Amino acid sequence: MEGIQLSDSGEEEQTSVSSFQEEEKDDITEQKLREEPEDDDKTRSKENSKGVGGDFDYSREGLEHYASNVNNNNNKKYADRVSILTLRRNINQLDNLSKEKDIMIQKTREELSACHLRIKILTKQRESVETKIEKEKKAGNAAAMFRLQAAHRRLCTELENEKDLEPKIALLLKENVYDMWQIEIEQGKFGGLREQLEKDEETLETQYKKRTEERIQKEKAKVLLMEQKEQAAKKKEMESQEEYERRHQKVIEDAQRNNEKAVQCLKKTMARIYQKKAKEELETQEHMERRMQAVLSLKNNITSNRETLRALQARDKARALEAKNQEMKMRETILAGGGNVAKEIFLHKRLVEFERQKLEFKDQQKSKKIEIVARILQEEAYMQKQEKYRSRTEAVRSCSKLQDSALWKIKTWNYIEKTCEDPAAAILQKSWRSPSACASVDEKSSSEKDFSGKVSHSMIYGNDEEESEEEQDETLAEPEFTGLWSREYALNKVSKEETDLKPHGASKMEREIFTRNLKKLRSGMIHKQVVSGHEFKGCPFYSKPSVIHFEDFDVGKTYKKKIILINASYSVNFCKLVGVSEHLKDFISIHFDPPGQMSAGMSCEIVVTFKPMINEDLEGKVTFLAQTGSFSIPLKCTVKRCVLALDKELIDFGTHVVGETISRTITLTNRGALGTRFKLQTSAGDSGTCTTATKSSLKSVISPTLDGVISEERDSSSPMGSVFEKKEQVSPDQTDETIKCLSQPESQKTKTSLGSNCTKQFSQDAPIPKADLEAKNRQSPLEPLLEESPVEITLGKVTEGEIGPFSSVKLQVIFVPAIPGDVQAEFVFTFDNQNSNPLFFTAIGVSVDVPVWVTNPNVDLKICMYDRLYQDCIVIQSRAKAALRLKFEVCKKLSKYMELLPKTGYIQAQSSFSVQLKFLPRHSLPEDAGEYFDKETRVLEVPMTISVADKIKPVTFTVHAIVTTSDLEISPAEVNFGYCTIYEAVQTTITLTNKCILPQEFGFVDLPEFVEIQPDDGFGTLLPLESLNLDIIFKANKAKDYSFELICKTEINRQFKLSCKAVGVHPPLELSHSLVQFAATALNDVSTATLYVINSHVSLNRFTHAVPRIGKGQTAPVGPTSFEFHVPESSPVTVMPSVGTVLPGKKCLIQVSFRPVLSDQQIRKEAVQMLSRATATRTFSEKRMRESEMQVNNKKKDDSLAGKREGRKASMIGIKRLSSIHLSKDRDSKHLTTPGIELPKPEDIKPDSEEYMAAQSSLIRNFRGKFEKYTIPCFVASGDIDEKRGSETLNYSPYNTLYLELHCPAVAPSVVITSDNGKNIINFGEVAVGHRITKQITIQNILDEQLAISFSILNPHGPFLLVNPVESLQPGKNQLLVISFCPDENKLFFETLDIYTIKNTLTLSITGHGVTPSIACSVEGEILDMGYVIAKEKGTSTFKIQNTSTLALKYSMQLESLSQTRDRELQKLPSFLTSPTKRTQLVGTQNYNGLSVFSVFPVEGVIDIGKSQDFIVTFSPDHESLYYSDCLKVILFGKEIAHVIQLKGAARDHMMFVEGGDPLDVPIESLIITSPISEEAAKRELEETAKSILLSLEYIQGETSPTPAMRELKVGAIGASQFASKKNVEFSLDGLALLQQKGFTAEPIKGTVDHGQTKCISVSWVPPTDFDPAHPLTATATLTLKGDIKETYKVLFMARVVSALTH
Repeated sequence: MEGIQLSDSGEEEQTSVSSFQEEEKDDITEQKLREEPEDDDKTRSKENSKGVGGDFDYSREGLEHYASNVNNNNNKKYADRVSILTLRRNINQLDNLSKEKDIMIQKTREELSACHLRIKILTKQRESVETKIEKEKKAGNAAAMFRLQAAHRRLCTELENEKDLEPKIALLLKENVYDMWQIEIEQGKFGGLREQLEKDEETLETQYKKRTEERIQKEKAKVLLMEQKEQAAKKKEMESQEEYERRHQKVIEDAQRNNEKAVQCLKKTMARIYQKKAKEELETQEHMERRMQAVLSLKNNITSNRETLRALQARDKARALEAKNQEMKMRETILAGGGNVAKEIFLHKRLVEFERQKLEFKDQQKSKKIEIVARILQEEAYMQKQEKYRSRTEAVRSCSKLQDSALWKIKTWNYIEKTCEDPAAAILQKSWRSPSACASVDEKSSSEKDFSGKVSHSMIYGNDEEESEEEQDETLAEPEFTGLWSREYALNKVSKEETDLKPHGASKMEREIFTRNLKKLRSGMIHKQVVSGHEFKGCPFYSKPSVIHFEDFDVGKTYKKKIILINASYSVNFCKLVGVSEHLKDFISIHFDPPGQMSAGMSCEIVVTFKPMINEDLEGKVTFLAQTGSFSIPLKCTVKRCVLALDKELIDFGTHVVGETISRTITLTNRGALGTRFKLQTSAGDSGTCTTATKSSLKSVISPTLDGVISEERDSSSPMGSVFEKKEQVSPDQTDETIKCLSQPESQKTKTSLGSNCTKQFSQDAPIPKADLEAKNRQSPLEPLLEESPVEITLGKVTEGEIGPFSSVKLQVIFVPAIPGDVQAEFVFTFDNQNSNPLFFTAIGVSVDVPVWVTNPNVDLKICMYDRLYQDCIVIQSRAKAALRLKFEVCKKLSKYMELLPKTGYIQAQSSFSVQLKFLPRHSLPEDAGEYFDKETRVLEVPMTISVADKIKPVTFTVHAIVTTSDLEISPAEVNFGYCTIYEAVQTTITLTNKCILPQEFGFVDLPEFVEIQPDDGFGTLLPLESLNLDIIFKANKAKDYSFELICKTEINRQFKLSCKAVGVHPPLELSHSLVQFAATALNDVSTATLYVINSHVSLNRFTHAVPRIGKGQTAPVGPTSFEFHVPESSPVTVMPSVGTVLPGKKCLIQVSFRPVLSDQQIRKEAVQMLSRATATRTFSEKRMRESEMQVNNKKKDDSLAGKREGRKASMIGIKRLSSIHLSKDRDSKHLTTPGIELPKPEDIKPDSEEYMAAQSSLIRNFRGKFEKYTIPCFVASGDIDEKRGSETLNYSPYNTLYLELHCPAVAPSVVITSDNGKNIINFGEVAVGHRITKQITIQNILDEQLAISFSILNPHGPFLLVNPVESLQPGKNQLLVISFCPDENKLFFETLDIYTIKNTLTLSITGHGVTPSIACSVEGEILDMGYVIAKEKGTSTFKIQNTSTLALKYSMQLESLSQTRDRELQKLPSFLTSPTKRTQLVGTQNYNGLSVFSVFPVEGVIDIGKSQDFIVTFSPDHESLYYSDCLKVILFGKEIAHVIQLKGAARDHMMFVEGGDPLDVPIESLIITSPISEEAAKRELEETAKSILLSLEYIQGETSPTPAMRELKVGAIGASQFASKKNVEFSLDGLALLQQKGFTAEPIKGTVDHGQTKCISVSWVPPTDFDPAHPLTATATLTLKGDIKETYKVLFMARVVSALTH
């Protein structure tokens, strides 16, 4: 009842919720409709008044529709409410429009009134200005008139503008009034509906209130219902809590019980683990022993082959020398013939290598042929062996019965019965017989312990050879643990006296004194070690290994072991060797260097040497003394012995039918280092067969563990079936290890290691006394019954042979059942080695004689799926001679899933019968099957029974199947693609998992047109338990919300659904191409593609075309739309323009460029690697040079040694050194590393360094190409990007983003630059204007084909020029390009030269800076006056030129007198004749001897930037003259004259000179040849003749402060060396009285001048009072100079007065 009430309440709740949702939808719709008028009012207020008519039509239609659909019912429907709201919205719009028009009319009228007022004011102002203009015009004020006229023109212009504006405003006012009238008319038409609308709104409001009350009541009912549900849930929760507590208590109790069981199991497990560890340790020791033997044998081999190795090395050296000589001869021959040496030698080496490979290939072919023939012969031998085995088996079966077999069987059975009854004999039985499969685990473990104890005992001590056989026969039982009473231990027991540390021969008193002193010594040395409050206890040192064990030693050999002692105490400790056991001192020697103090954890080494003298086991210890006490290390030495064991001691053939042949193998393993000969035979008293009656009693002692094991030679239908078949036949008491052994194939069993889990070892004792067996056999009464019994268990062909050390032998045991019943046979291994005990094992089997059997007793249905029908045919064979009735039965638990048809049947004599098996698994199978089904492995094992009439024992067979599900899992279960534009596709990945262990075919069917699944269109095959990733591609075709399902079907018609959701987006902009695939672009080349951004959104009408929007959202506004491309920073892609605005209906051109370059980090890493390789190569070459020098030095030393023996030794040393050198070379060639040299980090490599450029060039050459994809987002926003203010951003939606996909393949360039480390920038630097320089660049074709080359055109008016363009480039060849640069102005030049090929373009950047050279000269006034020099002597002067430009200047100095145009200049008239004002020339008087008067040093050179150069000018006249001159030109770069310097100088024959005054002669010497006169005559003539000097003075009149006219005369003395002894020059001026009268004043009038000095005579003139300005004033004075001669100068003073204006 409660359930019914809850369901009813749930239904009411659902109905109420649905009605509530409908009402909420209505309210939301009405609310939206109410809000719409306000928005519409706001938008319509901005519209033009021209749209009023259209709005009226729309509103009129709505009102008419409302009027026609008015319902008189009080309860308004949804459509009526919508009509009311629509009507209210339209009326409100009409009212708002009326108000807006009214406001607009008022504003227009105000503007019109203001316009009229401005017209009146302007008219008055114009009249006032006109009046003022008339007044100013009458007054004649031009400036004011012009100002007023300008104001009048301005007022007229404004008045005209206002008059033009007046009619426009009036027209606008009329239009607004007209519109207002239309609005009022419309309001009047719909005035009647306002009252009806108000009534309807009141009615609607009443309905809202009623609905609200009803909703409140429903909510209260819902709250009450929820409270009831909550109380019920709390009650249920309390009950579940109580139930949980009860279960928890039960779980705790179960856990405690399980814990107790687990503890017991854990103890047993730990015991097994300890046993396993002991076995592993034993195997480790054996392995180490084998390794020692291998090392010793290797050492012997090395010693024996040393001479052979030396001979081989000498032979190889001779061959290498001969090969080198042949190569030198070949080189000489090729050079003599004019061939290419490197090419010919390379081809010769290739040919020799080819011949060697050819011979090796032939040898391989021969060896393979021999191997094939050997295999064929081996197979033939095997086939022959099989034939012999078959014939032997038939012969054994056909031979006569053995007479003694029954007798021995009866004796054996009597002995077994006696041993089972006697407890003492039971112990004996355990000691030599293997435990049965049903025996307990404790018995097995105890037997294994016994065996391990005996083996270890025998390995350590061995067996005494003098022990008699009678004692062995008497003592059959041994104790479980060997103690001190053991005889073996007593044989090698060491007495206490022997172990005493005191040497032999000491008396008792001496021993006591020694012991007492030793105690005292120890009491002083040994003390407790306490660290941090903890006292150290235990062994102070650990040894590695813990036991010094010398295994399998040979007498006469020496063995060494290295032992490591580790300080295990808490602090510093000491270690001292005390000694070794006394009885071992003859064999053991210890080498130990005391290390002194050892910190905790430190170690030291000890070398123990063992040299055996006797072939006996030895045991002792090595004793040490530490600071904290003494300790010892055990020492063992064991001889070689045989350690023999069997892999099993019980062979159970299982149950087989009479007539079959089954074989098993048993493995005999020798773990020792000594081999022996073995023999396998039947144990005494056993013939291999027993009767059925006797074997029934045997089962009480040894129960069969592997009944019904199928012969290994029988073929199984499947591997899975064979596994289950063997698994079924193992008894429940058998361990897991036995199952694992049986499940292995025979090949694996033969290779099973000694430490395998499947191997079991059991101890063996002495054989059973023969006399006892014979006594028992005499008492057996069944001898005549078993005399003729056939031998059923026999041995194989091999029964004896040799077993070597650490090897194993496999022997075969054959079971041929002949008589139904149990069969048992015992076999024994005997060995020639007297210390090896015999090993026994037992073989048992069961033979049955059932008339009916199943051909395949294990029916394997393989893998089956749920809800699928599977069938199989079972064949039953009969060996009976009559027909039999069969009944087929299935276990009750699986009767509804499995069926055998027919239920009963008859099988004819010696024929077969087929039964149909049907299997239909369902999901309830795991619960119903119970123990027949394994839920973990999903394996089903069903036993089937065939009952034979009149037979007690039924025939059974098993049906196997692996049941699996057919489900497919789709992950995730729901896919949301999110927002997807219509111009792109969205991809997501799902995982389809096959839960079945069978492969399943699948396929997605009925896909929508906007969905695609890849790969293979959603079809494929899933392997068992495989997961496959599928890509679902969704492409929206329009803007809307998508919700759909994808159906996946399998081959068995099962369906699996996947829910998908998405939102389609229509962006406002679109790209003309969303995918750009660039052509293969070479490095540093550029590929360009163009596309358009289109704005096709021109209308909001969504009925005519698709409008841009997001899903079902609002439509994007019509107008300018902006976009922005976001390009990743590190990508080689540029987009221009990346930001822009597109108007409606327009498109914008976008240019996308791709320029692949190498990354900076990659280049830096390559540079570091190249530096590393270069450093390593250099280091290796240095090593080789040093080694070659050492080799030469060693050879010289070896040659200097005398004597054959010494020479032989020296040769051996040289060979060793050569071998070491070769080894070092190999190591160096393999590992070219330089650990001592630090390489720079990649960050330290500068981009402009040579390493960087070389690495870049290397990467470009070795570039293999790459392909990259870039996806560039384009964000879209409404609005114009140019109108945003400051940091303001436009509103955009991320869902409108467009994506541009770029495919960018980069390839290696076809042409590369090989010069200047691959730089593609040609920088001419700074070049002087007008100067031309050239640079060369080398390009190379790195392809295997010829390339056609073309060049771009450089600027024909520019400074750059390609001198040698080429048309083609051969593969692998280099081409030199010459580019010149000649700047014509001072600026920076830049151009690009493109080298075009078919595959790519190589761009060269050419740059250069034209610079105008400039210099600064230290010569002032551009005249360098050398002064006066004695004729035929030299004078020097120095000046400096500084480079003030930004480039180095190449200069040359040129004298005008030495120019090539000098001869043409001399043919012209002198300058003083052609131009009286120009008295001087650039080149004046020259020497008579033809040499240049002036010379400059240096003549040419280069001045660096900012540097200066000193120049020395030498003046060397050869005769007297005052007009020596020349022109010195500074020429830069051999073209431009940068500076001109006038050189002047004067030469005298005497030491004094006068300088100053006006020139009275021409600066050119006469061409008349004068006759030479003597010096005395010339001196007398010079003294007699007075020279004239004119000195003119001008007095300036009209100045406020007149100054006298001033002139100077300089009197100087030449500082020549020839006049150094002469006195100074004296001068005097005579006739001053007359001069003073005329106004002249001179100072000084007399004086002396030192050598090399000058003095000035200042002359001033002031006009006297009686001076006539019209006539110049003249006066004369005499100037006398006395030096080496006396000279007289007549000085003529001429003065005049000039005005200040004319001066």
